[in-house]
Amino acid sequence: MIKERCQSEPCRRLRGRAFALTLRQAQDDTRRAICYVQKLPFAFLLSAFCLLTACSLNPNMQGQGENYLQGEWQQDPTPVQKQLVTYSLYHFTFTCDSVYIKQQTFSKVNYGSDTCMNNGHWTEYIRGTYTQRHDTLYLKGVFCNADHSLKVENGCFRIGDYEEYFKIDKKTGSLLQFSGTSSVMPIDLRLIKKLTCHIKPL
Repeated sequence: MIKERCQSEPCRRLRGRAFALTLRQAQDDTRRAICYVQKLPFAFLLSAFCLLTACSLNPNMQGQGENYLQGEWQQDPTPVQKQLVTYSLYHFTFTCDSVYIKQQTFSKVNYGSDTCMNNGHWTEYIRGTYTQRHDTLYLKGVFCNADHSLKVENGCFRIGDYEEYFKIDKKTGSLLQFSGTSSVMPIDLRLIKKLTCHIKPL
């Protein structure tokens, strides 16, 4: 019906003008949309893009950790400790917010034929992370082997999760003193190697 009505020249000109007006309006709308997008903050556009594409700007990375802790810290035996029936010595390695612990235990208790006790001297290893809140260091990790691989159930000593916290009593550039929950004696540590945090993916 409409096609039959627009066979005349005036009708065709009217249709042409209507089409041109519609095209011009669409072009104007496009330009306004582009102008609006250009005025949006870059951070907003980047966030919207990430949501649409499911991208990840920050993969799981190590935390920075505490700068003064970065390095290897060794506890040396004292004459008082050597008089105890059982005592432990610690070696801490702090790198970024990761911590690796070597805990050597010495005991005068007679454990008989228990091969794990190795004549009263054995070593346990822990790997994990730490956080500091005020004057307290919170450690959370797992017991592991000497190469930091996960410890299996048929090995010696403790397995599974490790959680401990230490109160930081003293600290200087090369000396630390911790008070732990598993020992009544303070843990005096000296810095034997300074390390720099190089953040790595987890």
